[in-house]
Amino acid sequence: MPASEIILNADHSVYHLHLKNGEVPQKVITVGDPDRIDWILPHLDHIEFDRSQREFRTVKGRLGAEEILVISTGIGTDNIDIVLNELHLAYCWDLQQRKKLSRNLPPLQVIRLGTSGTLRPEIPLDSILMSEGALGFDYLMYFYHWTDYETVAGLDAFPRPYRVMGSENLRNRFRPMADFSGITVTANGFYGPQGRSLPLAAKQPQWLEILADHSIGSYPVTNLEMETAGIYALGRLLNMECLSLSAILANRRQQIFSTQAEQTVKLMIKKALEIFSAQH
Repeated sequence: MPASEIILNADHSVYHLHLKNGEVPQKVITVGDPDRIDWILPHLDHIEFDRSQREFRTVKGRLGAEEILVISTGIGTDNIDIVLNELHLAYCWDLQQRKKLSRNLPPLQVIRLGTSGTLRPEIPLDSILMSEGALGFDYLMYFYHWTDYETVAGLDAFPRPYRVMGSENLRNRFRPMADFSGITVTANGFYGPQGRSLPLAAKQPQWLEILADHSIGSYPVTNLEMETAGIYALGRLLNMECLSLSAILANRRQQIFSTQAEQTVKLMIKKALEIFSAQH
């Protein structure tokens, strides 16, 4: 593979994450904010390294008997595109030779621990929501060979979102810690793309109501954020098992925000790590 396609650092680590062959364990946790990793570190029994590059911070450690990698992705599926592709390269490719390893490895398991706003009045603040699947209004998968797209009535003026479900194995495993579950909408921005009309007026004033009325099978659209669909879809193409868990910090329909956001996120982290570190 040409050097322009797999860009490496001088030490043969992947360009953005600075990870080398042998440094990516099977279990990975992603968070958005680099500082949120500090809330995970006290749970680790050992830290092997802690590296930072731009918004990407990578920490490898041990949780009980399990090796674990924690990565901050920053915001948005443009960063998810970098993170998941470079994780795959460091895990599944011989970076010095720039070619895929001949041996088969168990799939990476990637857990997103994020925050989100709900679109449903019945979902209270400070609850934990599991994304059964996602609709991507960020359009990342239009650049890959993806065929599963959704039609949402009332949004004909927008390109069709891509549709994807999370790992069934991980959904079943983490379901006991989730207060609610449903379909997550992934937006490509925070203001207009999430129906906010400040400071500029959003093009579709009924955006939230239209999304809240939609469902995929028996799963209603429940929440809105900026990464899950990209993680699920790229993970599917890269043979990863992926799951997104969100602390609900805002209710967009009721226009309220959590007063105990840090406490809620830390509780979600604690519960998720207990499940992820258990022998399975």
